[in-house]
Amino acid sequence: MDEQMHESKDNKFIPMTSILSGTGQKVSNDVYYYTDQIVNMCFIGLPNEGEWVLVDAGLPNAASEIRSVAVDRFGRESRPSAIILTHGHFDHVGGLIELVEEWEVPVYAHELELPYLTGEESYPEPDATVEGGLLAKISPWYPNQPINLGDAVKALPDDNSVPGLEDWKWIHTPGHSPGHVSFFRENDKTLLSGDAVITVRQDKFYNVLMQTEEVNGPPRYLTTDWNAAFESVKKLKQLQPNVLVSGHGHFMGGDDLSEGLQNLVENFDKLAIPDYGRYVDGQDNIH
Repeated sequence: MDEQMHESKDNKFIPMTSILSGTGQKVSNDVYYYTDQIVNMCFIGLPNEGEWVLVDAGLPNAASEIRSVAVDRFGRESRPSAIILTHGHFDHVGGLIELVEEWEVPVYAHELELPYLTGEESYPEPDATVEGGLLAKISPWYPNQPINLGDAVKALPDDNSVPGLEDWKWIHTPGHSPGHVSFFRENDKTLLSGDAVITVRQDKFYNVLMQTEEVNGPPRYLTTDWNAAFESVKKLKQLQPNVLVSGHGHFMGGDDLSEGLQNLVENFDKLAIPDYGRYVDGQDNIH
């Protein structure tokens, strides 16, 4: 792998947690997610049978936990065929450098995310002025500078296929970041939404700590294009997923999910878009 790989210059441990931290949840025979502090990572593949894929890589210092889950689920010598990213924010790539160096596997992301994964460009700074709770107010402390994966990272295929996951497709769902993607499997309507749709109010400390369930839009303090975010939510709702695993919060399904997505689309301006903030002021009216 590329010797120039390195963590972001502002990489640091983030002292946040939730009641689900350190726990995992089986969603189906081959879909399992694990919560690292406040963020979810998905392990897709049948336990101890053939290839598997890791989706996202948690907060800084998450590599050891990811390795431990992989050993428990797939065996001591197992490694994924690929690591797939919903996007490159700090809480989704925290364990990535260490894992790629050890496992020597390719990483895939949307082509618009590549500058943030090859050391070329920093994300916009988190917005502490945005309407929201405590986690929004302290968001400038979160890392926003890029990691550098060098030639280990590649663009997802143009045909919307997902390397290592034959039955899945990727869907461009920008707004939270330019190249944000979600992953969908049609045969059982399983949706991995990343941060395009989440199931906890991510800017409120108590909700995050207790993992209070509610279908919501992307985290406010890091979302820079609310018009695109709304279009992405509508796109995901039209898929009519049976099961949703998001980047933050507990997985959901059934009526709670369908009603929650419908409510989010109908009331996106009230539920998701902040009344004020650096990245909402001056944008076109959503409705």
